[in-house]
Amino acid sequence: MSETEVIPGKDFIRRIIEEDVKEGKNQGRVVTRFPPEPNGFLHIGHAKSICLNFGIAEEYKSVCHLRFDDTDPTKEDIKYEKAIEEDVHWLGFDWQGKLFHASDYFEKMFEFACDLIKGQKAYVCALSEEEIREYRGTVTQAGKISPFAKQSVDENLKLFQRMRKGEFPNGKYVLRARIDMASPNMKMRDPLLYRIRHAHHYRTGDGWCIYPMYDYAHPISDALEGITHSICTLEFENNRELYDWVLDSISAPFPTRPHQYEFARLDLQQTVMSKRKLLQLVEGKYVNGWDDPRLPTLAGLRRRGCTPDAIRKFCELVGVAKANSSVEMAQFEFCLRDDLNTKAPRVMAVLRPLKVIIDNYEGEEELDASYWPHDIPKTGSRPITFSREIYIEQEDFLENPPKDFFRLAPGKEVRLRYGYCITCTSVEKSPTGEILAIHCTYDPQTRSGNNPVGRKVKGTIHWVSSNSLKGEVRLFNPLLLDTASDDFLTQVNPHSLVVLNDCRLEKSLEKAKGGERFQFERQGYFFVDPIDSKPGAPVFNRIVTLKDSWAKKK
Repeated sequence: MSETEVIPGKDFIRRIIEEDVKEGKNQGRVVTRFPPEPNGFLHIGHAKSICLNFGIAEEYKSVCHLRFDDTDPTKEDIKYEKAIEEDVHWLGFDWQGKLFHASDYFEKMFEFACDLIKGQKAYVCALSEEEIREYRGTVTQAGKISPFAKQSVDENLKLFQRMRKGEFPNGKYVLRARIDMASPNMKMRDPLLYRIRHAHHYRTGDGWCIYPMYDYAHPISDALEGITHSICTLEFENNRELYDWVLDSISAPFPTRPHQYEFARLDLQQTVMSKRKLLQLVEGKYVNGWDDPRLPTLAGLRRRGCTPDAIRKFCELVGVAKANSSVEMAQFEFCLRDDLNTKAPRVMAVLRPLKVIIDNYEGEEELDASYWPHDIPKTGSRPITFSREIYIEQEDFLENPPKDFFRLAPGKEVRLRYGYCITCTSVEKSPTGEILAIHCTYDPQTRSGNNPVGRKVKGTIHWVSSNSLKGEVRLFNPLLLDTASDDFLTQVNPHSLVVLNDCRLEKSLEKAKGGERFQFERQGYFFVDPIDSKPGAPVFNRIVTLKDSWAKKK
């Protein structure tokens, strides 16, 4: 069907599938696949493809295969494969036992390549990499046929078999498809099918020293597995013609005849969406590994505390389109807040503490503080201790405030969240002028829930008691100052990670466990780091700030 025809609630990929099912193509079956290379960690861009391919399989009560494209042993590792499996499961998907590798089909691919040679559709070429590039021509100039394209079938077969036996060094020969050196599609100008790689493969060991190129291995793997819809990102649009050529040129009884469809990849602003650049950041130790919370890797987002539900919702909101576009980080952060709003209980934490002494208060008392706001249908509360000495945020006090500052200042009154109204009476300073403490008085008639007639207090601030827990909180800012810079490593933000070691956390957080999430009121959503936290000493990662009016400092 036409990609412009509309079925309500369906993107163009799903419209195509819907029409195929109605027409009975592939006996009405829908089988998709997610084919990552095990040469790095997945990032949030891959999540869009995962959600699309596995999501379609779920909708049609089918299965999405997880297939590793392990065709380059010089870059691949089992650690990446295991990390990818963990990421897919973490996002909430399962391949139902359909886990495959391109290497599962190496023998079949070799046989098909020999058949292509016998049918004069492939030949062994000894041109160097530079010469192949030169012979290929340009987008405005046709390429030149390789002098090795005239070799006989027997000669090509013998050379290809000797390549497999390991008789030649890397780069000596390649196997190329014989198609059309004048094709307007550069991908069709006698593309490479095999190259020599004397390297140990993490699955096949030293059993092979020639490895298939992606454009050859991918369609064959799809066809052998019975994939019906091979869904790729737009950079593979020009590869589609070669995908079809490979399948049409091999006379094998494949279970299905898969077709390739392309959609726009996810381009998230203010971050790095290149596996190559991510590798540079990790190997250059600009970050602390692939799970650094500043990275958009799924491992990093998981360590930061982002939820899989929020990522799936984000991918759904971004949608599946045919044209490339970029997505603002604010949209992702909205999905995080929306998801965490009903999942993260509210607590209080002071990140940069300033001592407040309430001169007319003696002793201490327990106040009841709800974990949830009134608009969330959940119950539960915890006691918080009110005492003579408390801590507030440094930014919640100014000695000489502007007119529209509604927090604490000399002679001004504010309400303490869940507590009383206090008024600043004096400021205690060091000999160098540093503010050491704020002296206040409190009004016992203003305990939370009471509102004396005629009393209007514009500002409410959070606080913690002197018996609060000392803790570490990590704040994450954009990793790069300028993501458009070609020399992106020079743009690494020196303040992308801010570690606050002297934070004050309400006492209830002493029992917080790794993996739990909380909203620090007026601060944002935070995650108990599952690796660095210890019993009684949680370490918190900020997941996302609040979309709040507090930023206006009112």
